[in-house]
Order: sequence, then structure tokens, then C-alpha cells
Amino acid sequence: MTFDIGEKVVYPNQGVGTIENISSRNFGAQPEQFYLLRLAYSSMTVMVPVSNVGSIGLRRITKTSEITKVLNYLATGECHNHPDWKYRFKVNSDKMQSGNLLEIAGVFKGLLILQADKSLSFREKKMVERARHMLVSEISIARSMRPEEAEEALRKALSKSSILLPAVV
Repeated sequence: MTFDIGEKVVYPNQGVGTIENISSRNFGAQPEQFYLLRLAYSSMTVMVPVSNVGSIGLRRITKTSEITKVLNYLATGECHNHPDWKYRFKVNSDKMQSGNLLEIAGVFKGLLILQADKSLSFREKKMVERARHMLVSEISIARSMRPEEAEEALRKALSKSSILLPAVV
């Protein structure tokens, strides 16, 4: 998969970024091309080797039809949480690393359901915020809307499952 300068992409577990440059560097005798990616959330820059794009999971922004599936899942989909938090955290971490927006939505919804019953661990609270950020940023870009409008779309979808979207901490 190749990207162009200026293109918005998703870096798994980090969120949306913009390809700012494509450069080459030599490692020994081998030249390697890199994407210079600026992450929107943190303004951090990341160099991603073009040859590792697939294994890293760098991908294009989700299409609008997939966003509809994600919002429908948040509204009506079922999710199950494992009672052991260490196991649950490992499974959820793997889903977050996948970069798949539907899996991220599953982590988000599952942890919000759990949070309604009991307090989450510090790491799970951070995961909820990261999942929320990834959902909001990708929905807002995919649907050409402000982040506040994407938040409202999440709130409406979750309310259909009687889940409250907590205030941003």
C-alpha cells in the first residue's frame, strides 16, 4: 500500500496522522524509503519504513460505509468482557493494536459497560480515552465533520444501548 504526501492515514493505536514527507535513507548498502507521519493528536512525528507498512498496519481512513457499521455496532452490538482484568487488558490491547475501527469500538463499548458497574484500572481508563480519541478523530475526518459532531454521533449511538458517554477527563 502506498501513500502520497498530504494524505491522512491511521497509525494503529496512535490515531490519525498526515504523511508529511517521503524520504530515503541508506542502511549499509541498502536504501530504504520512509513515510514521515505527523500524528494529529500529539503532533509527534514518526518515520515508517515503506516496507513495513503492512506489518505495522498503517492504513487509509475508514470509508463512510464502515463508519456507519461502527456506529450501528455501538448502538446495537453485543460485547462481552472477560472477568479477569489482566486477560481482558491483553485482549483489548491486541484489538487496539490491530487498528481496526470496529474492534476499537468493541473495546470502547465493552469498557464503558464495565465502567458503569465498577471502577476501571488506571490502564483501562487510559485505553478508554485512547479508543475514544481514535474513534472521534477517524469519524470526524471520514465524515468531514468537526470533532464535536463526531462526539455527538458517538453519544447518540451509545445512548441507543443505554450507555452514557462520559465527559472527557
